[in-house]
Amino acid sequence: MDLFDPPMKPATLKKALAYLSGEPKIYGLIQQFPHPQMDRKDGTYAALTRSIIYQQLSGKAAGTIYRRYCALFKEGVPTWQEFFRKKRDTMLSAGLSSQKMNYLYDLSCKFRDGFITPEKFPKMTDEEIREHLVAVKGIGVWTADMHLMFYLGRPDVLPTLDLGIKKGFQKLFKLKSMPDHEKMVKLSKAWAPYRTIACWYLWRLSDEGNPNRPK
Repeated sequence: MDLFDPPMKPATLKKALAYLSGEPKIYGLIQQFPHPQMDRKDGTYAALTRSIIYQQLSGKAAGTIYRRYCALFKEGVPTWQEFFRKKRDTMLSAGLSSQKMNYLYDLSCKFRDGFITPEKFPKMTDEEIREHLVAVKGIGVWTADMHLMFYLGRPDVLPTLDLGIKKGFQKLFKLKSMPDHEKMVKLSKAWAPYRTIACWYLWRLSDEGNPNRPK
């Protein structure tokens, strides 16, 4: 299983908070909310599997299906190697749709064929990783951004497709409407290279919580 160190080192988080404290609007949020939790317990394959299963489902329903699915694997953790040893009907019995099974098959093939090799991620740019991930059926830019932020600990990701982030920008800057991509990039320019941390506070401000943690 491709486990890495915790995605965001304490020293990096400390440096990010010190840097963002120099931005008046973010400083207020840092004082208002507790410090971010950027831990990760799953490997890359398991994390992407969960992301696919949770798509377009309520947290409770997705959680039930994901737990049933994980129970089919040794130690309760999905691996691409075991995926190919399981019968399709067995996996579908966990509650997966045929479409999501196809997505998981494509994900597993890309791990098997070496298209996605997490060991290479540390030397890859955010955009290179994003391009690899969105090549998987069922994984879009939003899922790729969440993976970069919460599983790889990339410090400067701005997920402009996320509704909670849009709401956070609107509330923080007192905008009449939710901003588009260009507006958010412009407004967050001073937060670089720690926009991942700033976004954590925007989620808190918009009451969206951490989107990567199923409720």
